Amino acid sequence: MTGLEDLTCRGSAATRKGRQYMRGSERGFAMPAIEEGPGDARGVGRREALGIAGAAVCGLAVAGCGAGGQETAPVQSVKGQVLAKTADVPVGGGTFVEQWKIMVTQPAEGVFKAFSAICPHRGCAVGSPRDSVMTCPCHGSEFAADSGKCLKGPATAPLTAYQVKVVGDGVVVV
Repeated sequence: MTGLEDLTCRGSAATRKGRQYMRGSERGFAMPAIEEGPGDARGVGRREALGIAGAAVCGLAVAGCGAGGQETAPVQSVKGQVLAKTADVPVGGGTFVEQWKIMVTQPAEGVFKAFSAICPHRGCAVGSPRDSVMTCPCHGSEFAADSGKCLKGPATAPLTAYQVKVVGDGVVVV
């Protein structure tokens, strides 16, 4: 039942339960004619289009709210791998290892640390340390270059840490 059973047409107007409804052309705007041939579909109506648009907006809203914090698990295949040469990691700075998305830092002379370069907030790659702080360029989260600890949000979790040691002239994941 569509609720239109009590709709009756009289000439150019229709009445439903005492109310009068006029065609679009009588309200001052023209309605385009729809020509249908054999096998043609009428297309999407206004209600269907609004329903589709509403569903799309809800889907985007849910997707935008859903990833409040991303889990960044350590990369398993990196164990035993040389991440960087010690000479390539400046004291007080760091080197981004693209292959594994890891930031290798040297917060003090001869002290090497490694962290996932992926911000736990939304998954952007953090920048190299400046003044002992790695900053996420997407939303401004800040992390300590010596511990990976979150210093400033919106991220709430620290960067995933990797245990490393120097072997020869390379920084290797233990």
